[in-house]
Amino acid sequence: MAKKIQFTETVLRDGQQSQIATRMPTADMLPILKTLDEAGYHALEMWGGATFDSCIRFLNEDPWERLRLIRKEVKNTKLQMLLRGQNLLGYKNYSDDVVREFVEKSIKNGIDIIRVFDALNDTRNLKTAVTAAKEAGGHCQTAISYTTSDIHTVDYFVKLAKEMAAMGADSICIKDMAGVLTPQTGFELVTRIKDGIDLPLEVHTHATSGISEMTYLKVAEAGADIIDTAISSFSSGTSQPATESMALALEEMGFDTGLKMDKVSEIADYFNPIRDRFREEGILNPKIKDIEPKTLIYQVPGGMLSNLLSQLTEQGMQDKYEEVLSEVPKVRADLGYPPLVTPLSQMVGTQSLMNVISKERYKLVPSEIKDYVRGLYGRPPAPIDAAIQEKIIGDEEVVTVRPADLIEPQLPGFQEEIKEYAKSEEDVLMYALFPQQAKDFLGRREDKFYDVPLQTVQVAIDIP
Repeated sequence: MAKKIQFTETVLRDGQQSQIATRMPTADMLPILKTLDEAGYHALEMWGGATFDSCIRFLNEDPWERLRLIRKEVKNTKLQMLLRGQNLLGYKNYSDDVVREFVEKSIKNGIDIIRVFDALNDTRNLKTAVTAAKEAGGHCQTAISYTTSDIHTVDYFVKLAKEMAAMGADSICIKDMAGVLTPQTGFELVTRIKDGIDLPLEVHTHATSGISEMTYLKVAEAGADIIDTAISSFSSGTSQPATESMALALEEMGFDTGLKMDKVSEIADYFNPIRDRFREEGILNPKIKDIEPKTLIYQVPGGMLSNLLSQLTEQGMQDKYEEVLSEVPKVRADLGYPPLVTPLSQMVGTQSLMNVISKERYKLVPSEIKDYVRGLYGRPPAPIDAAIQEKIIGDEEVVTVRPADLIEPQLPGFQEEIKEYAKSEEDVLMYALFPQQAKDFLGRREDKFYDVPLQTVQVAIDIP
């Protein structure tokens, strides 16, 4: 009997987030949804991450309405979203009542699988979201933020996976946002996790460093149940490996993917002209299709590499690029090896930049880094260097409790602040996550100004 491996398609979320900064409108998605539903995917990853922010900030769309429209068309395939634990879809911790309400409403509006991760792998920051997802009848997949450092060993990640299973996770994901999971380590990690835990295991990587396809072949051999891929139109580079190529390779190796390749081919034919349109408009930068092996050397995600380069170029200091890159691993070590995923990737990158520009390490420190050192983002993977800690926050006391324990319930306050425009709890949650953007959006909706052109501003892409 053929070994089974299933596919999660990312074109509606991470594929397009990684390549066109999440600028794909719902109108581009609707005509192909029935075909996506019939193609045999395990799930369609189509919400969460930066989609919510992008809908209201750039596309003049209601993200909740996108979810409901897609759910209406997709009858058989599971819909999946990405959630940043206690950060939800934002960049700071929210109170437990906001987290519970957001998770409950996500499932009520059509989400089946919620993939929850924490930027520090601090499982305390996952607890409320996991409990809420299960109570609302959803499938909660906890994700390991995979990274490489002196302390991030296979043993470390296996222990973390067991901790997540004990919390009540329905499945586990190895989330390699930087594309640094090498084939042999992937094989060992999947083998060990599958030996120690009886839960479905999914592997998510990015093609940035040029090894992702090899990694997927090895994790499939080791027993991974699901892999994340993007239809070829929005695959490779900073995105995931191509769905079609991986399916053909794995089927030849004796795996049953469950995919109907005629439907998959139809999906690619549909998205190719959409990709070409974004390319012509300049939103799809050809550079993001490039392979960047330096990702493996500096352990820096591809999106972060391009952001650093553009920041330096703006200041006429592009000659400092290599210096800043080599500073990133040092800052990570000083700060207890945080994984480079949103929001920590931006924070570590900015601190590295400041260290190089000011010519004195930690002379300038962003407020977010100070809060991180204070323990307000959670527990660092390893202790922060004592001398660095003193330089950044002096003799201030460090928070050791779960950060959200210090946050009073916020939902009633948000309801009061936006009551003039909010027509539903979903509207309130939109405001809770992105106050200014949501107020603008809800105000436009209230005044029926649907045709107001939105300012198109390029922003730094999140590390998904």
